[in-house]
Amino acid sequence: MRNAAIPLVTTGALQIGALIAGSVVVENVFVLPGIGRLLLTSVMTREAITVQSLALVILMIILTMNLLMDVLYGVLDPRIRYRESRQ
Repeated sequence: MRNAAIPLVTTGALQIGALIAGSVVVENVFVLPGIGRLLLTSVMTREAITVQSLALVILMIILTMNLLMDVLYGVLDPRIRYRESRQ
C-alpha cells in the first residue's frame, strides 16, 4: 500500500499550484479578499513590487511542497534513498 501512495503524493503536491491559480478566479468572481485578488489588482494597477513579492511567495510555497513531496517519497517507499555523492 505504501508504494501506491507515491502517485497520490505527487498529485496532491502538484495540485497546490492549481489551487493558487484557481484562487485568482474564485476570489475575483465572489469578491473575496486574498492573495489572488491582491495579485490581480496589483497587476491592473501596475504595482511591480507587489507583483514580484507575490510571485516570490507563490514560488516559495510551490518549492516547499516539492521538497516535502521528495522527502515523502523516501518515507513511503524504502527503495528510494538519497545518498551523498562520492567526490
